Amino acid sequence: MTRDYILTYCEIMDMIFKALNDPARRAILDSLRAQDGQTLSDLEPQFEMTRFGVMKHLGLLEEAGLITTKKQGRFKYHYLNAVPLQEVIDRWIEPLLAAPLARGLIDLKSHLEEKQTMLDTQKPDFIYQTIIRCSQDVLWDALTRADQVAAHHFACHRVEGDAAAVGDAMVMLRKDGSTMLSQRVIKIEPKSRIEMSFEPNFGDGDKTISHMAFLIEPEGDSCKLTCEHYDIPAAHSGVRDGWARYVASMKSWIETGSPIKLPD
Repeated sequence: MTRDYILTYCEIMDMIFKALNDPARRAILDSLRAQDGQTLSDLEPQFEMTRFGVMKHLGLLEEAGLITTKKQGRFKYHYLNAVPLQEVIDRWIEPLLAAPLARGLIDLKSHLEEKQTMLDTQKPDFIYQTIIRCSQDVLWDALTRADQVAAHHFACHRVEGDAAAVGDAMVMLRKDGSTMLSQRVIKIEPKSRIEMSFEPNFGDGDKTISHMAFLIEPEGDSCKLTCEHYDIPAAHSGVRDGWARYVASMKSWIETGSPIKLPD
């Protein structure tokens, strides 16, 4: 780990804690936690401040990486981005717990089986973003190669099948060999975007299909990774925590060689 990276990480932490050190901004995050994907017009009536005041708080939260946005037509939707908070938990809080709470794995699944999808016009249920110091090739392999997914995944022990082309299936397996989650590629733009269906085999047994997309954007010697999630059924409330853990563990594995796994 280089000195430049440590300084950058510390600066990011300073921005996060500064953003959280305001009750209005915490209230905005609470609102997005309760209902993700709100516009400025949705948020403004909830607070006793001007529209400009809400915009200013949103700007500071976005700068700190605690929210991310998606423009759809003339509307701009705001989403709680839990990845930075998960990284803080993993760095300082989780190691202090005698028995970390097990969190449900991501519930993402999808019924779409066509090459053309509606993800470009459909509003996501929520979005996570993070910056990972690596090349586009390295990040793409971490997302699509079975051996690498197994190495950094926070909960599964083995993965069968790479995600290299439309129709390819990737199956995540538990320690006892049972299937935890299956996903199938429905659209792919190599090294830039992959859309996948997900079918779970955990929780309350609900196997409702939903879908997601990974987007990779190179930024100098780093890449911005965006995870968009669609059609998440109400029964799969653990999807947020699961994906936050997945992204945080992958980021740690790529940058330091050490994933953040749940205890067996």
